[in-house]
Amino acid sequence: MDKLKITAGKFTFGAKFETANAPKTVAKFRSLLPYNEKIIHVRWSGEGCWIPLGDLDLGLGYENHTSYPAPGQFILYPGGISETEILLAYGGVHFASKMGQLAGNHFITITEGLENLYTLGRTVLWEGAQSIRFELA
Repeated sequence: MDKLKITAGKFTFGAKFETANAPKTVAKFRSLLPYNEKIIHVRWSGEGCWIPLGDLDLGLGYENHTSYPAPGQFILYPGGISETEILLAYGGVHFASKMGQLAGNHFITITEGLENLYTLGRTVLWEGAQSIRFELA
């Protein structure tokens, strides 16, 4: 039950929840599935795409948090000094906002389709927002 299908732009990825390391974040996000949104390119963090969630309070704190997600890792920033957001690294990322360095909860890892990840990121950079859908596989 930890497997996901993620469709972003014209690409499909297999992924897994990081349940053992981020159980609260996974449980909260799982309750939102299927989840449809748009991803846009990050402004401060490097090679990543994000889903801005504004003032949404998911009732989460930090768990399995990092400022340096690896390509294919999704992190969820639960809010605080910057807005709530989900970030996907497709290359080098140092997670930050105009307020400075942030850390987000690593809760999903892409396991299939990584060869298309960089192309997705560049598509978002040069062509703009892309649709993204998370659903159980």
